[in-house]
Amino acid sequence: MRAMPDVPGSADLRTLASTLPPGTVTRFAPSPTGLLHLGHAYAALFAWTLARAAPGGRFLLRLEDIDASRCRPEFAAAIETDLAWLGLDWDGPVRVQSRHLGEYAATLDRLARRGLIYPCFCTRAEIAREVAAATAAPHGPDGPPYPGTCRRLDPRLRAERLARGDRHALRLDMQAALALAAEVIVQEVGQAAWPGDPGQFGDAVLARKDVPTSYHLCVTHDDALQGVNLVTRAEDLRPASALHGLLQSLLGLPRPRYLHHKLIRDAAGERLSKRSGAASLRSLRDAGISPGQVREMLGFA
Repeated sequence: MRAMPDVPGSADLRTLASTLPPGTVTRFAPSPTGLLHLGHAYAALFAWTLARAAPGGRFLLRLEDIDASRCRPEFAAAIETDLAWLGLDWDGPVRVQSRHLGEYAATLDRLARRGLIYPCFCTRAEIAREVAAATAAPHGPDGPPYPGTCRRLDPRLRAERLARGDRHALRLDMQAALALAAEVIVQEVGQAAWPGDPGQFGDAVLARKDVPTSYHLCVTHDDALQGVNLVTRAEDLRPASALHGLLQSLLGLPRPRYLHHKLIRDAAGERLSKRSGAASLRSLRDAGISPGQVREMLGFA
């Protein structure tokens, strides 16, 4: 199998791991919405290699399955099977987010008591119309920031809509949050610390209409709870470090260090993804490809 170009492999990471403090804890946290592909394999091997090479390091597995409409038990089982096939092991039990919704609700309550979140009743179509009507709608990492319609809602009307059970999301009041939190500094391994800009996310969703929490809230809560002190993930999630840092500050949580790696792309330069139909590890296994060949392809011989 042809090696993937321009991505650090095991030799580079073992050298890097020698510089990490004892007790480094990393994690791999996929969503069981499909089968793992080579991009997932690289992310898992990246985090696992650092943890296993660092003195007293630990590697955790977490299933981010809060979206019940898309996640499937068979994909959750396949994740563990595929990782074991690659030769990866993890420390402690697998954390399954859907079993801990009460914890996320309690975290939301903490923010609500400080007046930092508000209910948003807007539909996607309504938000799109407001954004389109704006003279200059900037784009953040998650798309155009929410225009703040429901943040300005009359308190009596808000109470009436809540009382009658209107479906709503919960959004972070970014302006109020930034007024309370100190400057967000992101510690990136191997780089100078850099100032994050959580404001580019606008009033981020912390609980969806169809899911009682969100990725941003869960990942911040779980990394702190599980003692993850080195977050490794693909570079497309680098901007999210600022928003997570803001939430860490608001909730009094420890700040991990980050290490963002390059995306794994196909021969055409496109990012590997479930949506694009990237070959799954299961299909490679069924085709007679060995775990060693996969690891060699990804630089982890």
